[in-house]
Amino acid sequence: MRLEVPRWLRALACVLPIVLSACGGGGGGSDGCPSTAASGGVADRQDWLRCYFNDTYFWYRLSPNPSPAGYNTVGDYFAALIYRGGDLIPPSTTQTWPSDRYSGYQSTESFNRFFGDGQTLGYGLAVAGLEVTVPAPIPSAPLYVRYVEPASPAAAASIARGDRVMSLNGQPASDVIAANDFSALTPNAVGDPLTVVLRNAQGVDRSVQLAAAVFALTPVQGRPVVQSPNGRLMGYVFVKDMINQVGAPLSSVMSGFRAQGIQELVLDLRYNGGGLVSVGGTVASYASGSPAVGQTYARLLYNDKQSGNNQNFAFSNPGAWSGFSRVFVLTGPRTCSASEQVINGLRGLNDLPGARVDVVTVGDTTCGKPVGFLPDDDGWGTTYSIVNFESVNARNEGRYFDGLAATCPVAEDFSRLPGDVADPLLMAAAHYIDNGVCPPTAASRESPQARTMTGRARYDGADGGERTGMSAR
Repeated sequence: MRLEVPRWLRALACVLPIVLSACGGGGGGSDGCPSTAASGGVADRQDWLRCYFNDTYFWYRLSPNPSPAGYNTVGDYFAALIYRGGDLIPPSTTQTWPSDRYSGYQSTESFNRFFGDGQTLGYGLAVAGLEVTVPAPIPSAPLYVRYVEPASPAAAASIARGDRVMSLNGQPASDVIAANDFSALTPNAVGDPLTVVLRNAQGVDRSVQLAAAVFALTPVQGRPVVQSPNGRLMGYVFVKDMINQVGAPLSSVMSGFRAQGIQELVLDLRYNGGGLVSVGGTVASYASGSPAVGQTYARLLYNDKQSGNNQNFAFSNPGAWSGFSRVFVLTGPRTCSASEQVINGLRGLNDLPGARVDVVTVGDTTCGKPVGFLPDDDGWGTTYSIVNFESVNARNEGRYFDGLAATCPVAEDFSRLPGDVADPLLMAAAHYIDNGVCPPTAASRESPQARTMTGRARYDGADGGERTGMSAR
């Protein structure tokens, strides 16, 4: 929706945490608060957290502000400070702010590993958990492997997308779904074991033993240029995380596209939970090209205490080409934050002569996170990512808390790799490229799951490791 933003509300956005220094501290302390807690004790960390919320939280005027007394842990107190939603968004008389299902915290070590080093601790195994738990658990449904990180223990064990998970650490998949508990996929330390029983397409079961490891992420995966049925040259690229490690491989893929004369660009962001605003801006700039250079990609708007931090990110032209008048983005309920910002940012160009980019989204409704963080740690090993701002595009549009609906709703087929010529999402994009409309079979396919986003539970990547968010750099 287009925003009319009162000054005191200038404070949300689509970004993921900034990388913290080795000694801790992302934002370097807010204006009226110490940069770190006075000690590692619960009381001092709670006091620091209370000040941090009161100074930098987007909803600080509306959120609870209880005394730390009576809260035995820092985590309990954090939960007590979270905004519960329900207040009107001025000047609307009907639209209300959602509850904060975005803010969270993690160890600074884990944060820096992912957003700084481009690595993660895990098994590299992602399952289709949302598809069988939203809007309610369906224990009888099959639980499929939906993604395997290429450099992970799961890939080394030849686990593949489309394998059916029968059990995790001895717990039947039906029980995992019923409890909506995929925590077995998130280890605490290197070497933590995971036993997975899998059934392949031929109905053969096998048991796989995995040990958690730290491995490098593979945030960009391309494929050779493919043709639509009518012969249009399509450049397909899968971008998994908006982290700095995207730069070199994305440049290589796009250079190859340019050399081969692609006519259509397909960005696969279906599993992209977000990352750095600047990286998302680079991805979008490959699509927009030279006509958009210098135009606003995203505006980050903070609360009235922090309005001096409001900032613009502009389009560039990393591909040194004229760009595209149309781009296809493959989306799903895990398309979140900085990847949603790519869609919104490109749509913001539509009022600019010569720079217009039509964005055709194919797949499912996105997660609905037009807000972001300036993560900070308390000096004692915990990094907090609380909502600090919102993001709008050049047309002042944002607040898509219910997600961005797909132009062409199409359900995934977990037996097909993303980018496979028989992948339903890519096939639908090809049909649109040739015919200018969604394929007639799209609406008749099994409906995507993420139908109603309002009041939706928090998605924290538990079924596979997506990190949702955006960071203002």
